[in-house]
Amino acid sequence: MLRRLSVGLLASALVLAPLPTKAQEGTAEDLGDVMGISLKDVVKPTIEFQGALQGAGTPNQAGIGGFLPLSVNENSVWFVDALVNANFGDRSSFSSIGDTLVSGTTLSTSTRLGYRWLNGDRSWMYGINGGYDSRQMATGDTTNGLPIIDPQTVLFQQVEINAEAKSNRWGVSSYGLIPIGEYGYGSDNVATINSFYGASPLTTVGADIDYNILPGLSMSGGYYYQYSEKELDEFKSYPDGSGFKARLTYDLNDQLQAGVVYTYDENFESRVSADFKVRFGSDTKSLSKTIGFPVLQGLSDNPRNRNIRVGNSCGSIFPEGCSGDLDGDFEQQRGQGAPGQGDGTGGDAA
Repeated sequence: MLRRLSVGLLASALVLAPLPTKAQEGTAEDLGDVMGISLKDVVKPTIEFQGALQGAGTPNQAGIGGFLPLSVNENSVWFVDALVNANFGDRSSFSSIGDTLVSGTTLSTSTRLGYRWLNGDRSWMYGINGGYDSRQMATGDTTNGLPIIDPQTVLFQQVEINAEAKSNRWGVSSYGLIPIGEYGYGSDNVATINSFYGASPLTTVGADIDYNILPGLSMSGGYYYQYSEKELDEFKSYPDGSGFKARLTYDLNDQLQAGVVYTYDENFESRVSADFKVRFGSDTKSLSKTIGFPVLQGLSDNPRNRNIRVGNSCGSIFPEGCSGDLDGDFEQQRGQGAPGQGDGTGGDAA
């Protein structure tokens, strides 16, 4: 399955990539300049500090990462990129995963191994990368007034594969996020996170198209489809379906980048997030060689889509799911002696 997905993603990038070539600008002198640049002078190890606000299934986070070229050849690069983030609690009464607040401080990791290469005249860069991500997640209260028992901390895992193509003006990227691991409730990939809810990492497949508006300013638009594991067939409320996202990115200087992301899908509805990245390592001389050539800068870009996206699944106790008669279900559970459960009122799932 993974092999078929990787081939499909790469093929989609290669097919879409040549379409916007007429929009590129450049002169014969520019072509001569780019052909005379040695990749060993511009592809350097870097360290970056990054942070982001919570989004659709993703947490508030900040951390450190690094890009390391393993082999730099005349027109190609092998690289590894790794990062570790501290994840923080959700904003008060606003869940990043659905109906349960993410709480506390936990860790997540992401590692990518990739290969990128240039075409004959260096007008396009192509690449493929893949790797492993982990995310520890602690949970707290629900956002809909349901009293809970025993909030859990769980560890989610996924593998990712990405195919990309980039010119000096356009870019296209397709990706797949595939959960792995067993969490021991109902379905292998669903974890019980409290007395009312389960949660699962979302299988996500998507594609983005980028456009460089001005030097240092770019925008992108994309489509994704997300799929969650079902705990049991009769449970309700799953974060499945299509979504759309838009992103605006601005390089404030050679080291500092900021971005704003908007997403919409039926489960998470409208979400707005912001992020930043500060990079160190490339010297001024190497950076100056890539000015005007985003295709060369793309050789050492950090891969995207590093987060494990998580969504609530209803009904970890109640067979009617969280959209049923919660007050009645809760009273029934109290009558059966559910340990530690006090009086409370329910509400419809958000």
